[in-house]
Amino acid sequence: MTTNNKQQNDASGIRLKEILGVLKKHHITSGIQPEKLRQILEDLGPTYVKLGQIMSMRSDMLPESYCKELERLRTDVKPLPFDVIQSEIEKELGKPADVFFKEISPEPLGSASIAQVHPAVLSNGDQVVIKVQRPQIHEIMEEDIKLMRRAVSLLKFTMGTGELIDFRTVIDELWKTSQEEMDFLKEAANCDTFWENHREIKYVTCPKVYHELTTSHIMVMSYIEGIQIDHIGELEEQGYDMTEIGRKAAENYCKQILEDGFFHADPHPGNIRISGGQIAWLDLGMMGTLSSRYRALFKRAVSAVLKNDIYDLKNVLLALGDAKGRINHARLYTDIDDIVSKFLTTGFGNMDVGDLIEKLLDMIKSHNIAIPPDITLLGRSMVTMEGMLSACSPEVNMFQILSGHMTSILLDDFDLRHELKHNARLAYSSLAKSLEIPAQLSDLLSITKNGQTKLNLELTNVEEAGGMFQNSVHFLSLSILTASLFIGSSLLCLAPVKPLLLGIPWPAFVGFCIAGVLFICLLLRIFFRRK
Repeated sequence: MTTNNKQQNDASGIRLKEILGVLKKHHITSGIQPEKLRQILEDLGPTYVKLGQIMSMRSDMLPESYCKELERLRTDVKPLPFDVIQSEIEKELGKPADVFFKEISPEPLGSASIAQVHPAVLSNGDQVVIKVQRPQIHEIMEEDIKLMRRAVSLLKFTMGTGELIDFRTVIDELWKTSQEEMDFLKEAANCDTFWENHREIKYVTCPKVYHELTTSHIMVMSYIEGIQIDHIGELEEQGYDMTEIGRKAAENYCKQILEDGFFHADPHPGNIRISGGQIAWLDLGMMGTLSSRYRALFKRAVSAVLKNDIYDLKNVLLALGDAKGRINHARLYTDIDDIVSKFLTTGFGNMDVGDLIEKLLDMIKSHNIAIPPDITLLGRSMVTMEGMLSACSPEVNMFQILSGHMTSILLDDFDLRHELKHNARLAYSSLAKSLEIPAQLSDLLSITKNGQTKLNLELTNVEEAGGMFQNSVHFLSLSILTASLFIGSSLLCLAPVKPLLLGIPWPAFVGFCIAGVLFICLLLRIFFRRK
């Protein structure tokens, strides 16, 4: 074994002890509540804080209460020395920094667990920012992930909800997402796509990427100097109308979802600025995508809520998800109706669409229906967007903007000739089928007359009811057996049988012991069943 390998193994051993120490400190074997999970990630360091932030967007992997708690995580860390940053820039570009940059500010605009950002001026005078990945961050995170896998390999932690979560699966999924975030070429491609989607919209912008100066570890973008969207005082001093800003931001966000199928997955106030009358969307590393099928289903879902059509909404949710077992359709319908009814009572003007989506997704997960990550990411993103709107423009309602945008899309796509042809085909098909009704009734009567009619019934909850009946029979049988042993043993006490145990015949003593054990088992089963 080489000296480097030995040092690496020693460092891994020390880090593993630190991880196990943190887990032990928080009494992990007694369960992980939302706040405890956040505290564990904060104690483990910046890389785990970043993983926690990614996890907060994945309500398909964690319960909603945990996702909300993890949103409180922050990744601000101590900046690296400027000479380290400059060295990384020169290493990636292959030439001295002054060949490309007239000036690079040594003071970072921000420093996080994966990268830090410095303002700079290109040789041609363009104002830019340089996003520089921390040296060896990929290797550090990979090593931390390996150690975390070892630390949790034998554990499935009980959550506060009583369900079990296999954190190995969670960690594997988070590592996959983290690797994508550490590839700045992917973020650059996201910026290009976003820019292209909004080329014709004058009030929206995003950073422009300088591809000739961008690699997988550094990214050079145009510098957008503006005011953060939640700095209301500064914006109003500049003459901006916060209601108009909120309405345009929500309208553009609806366009990203319904038309582009490419939306900002983390629209918190720090990622949105107002610059020169434009809404600038920043930090496009985490973007959500919706296929044309998902967009069509989402539109159907919104339309079903507007019409209070629970049956169609149920069909949409089933089409979105993947059933992992038999579905109780009656109970699913009732649960959807309960959730939608509660939101409709508040009125469309006050409806919280993000909260509605998340409650529906949580509910269908309880019916053993798996939801794709893109849809859960959309739900978390809409909650973040509504939180931003409530802080900046409380009078702007996301659901009203969403329904209005859908109406405009339907009007734009409306083709009178196509609708007339479609309805004519439906009328012809209905007429043809109606002409077949007398013949079908005649066939049905003939089959009934010959005694060949069959009736198929689908009984819901049969398995559940059968299980409850079987458990009741087991309890009854055990109770009768226990009572019989007590009575029989009592009668044996009168028999002249020797030897005696504790003053009673030995068969009676054995019977009382067996009856006592059965009685204790019966009590335990009743107690744990109620729990």
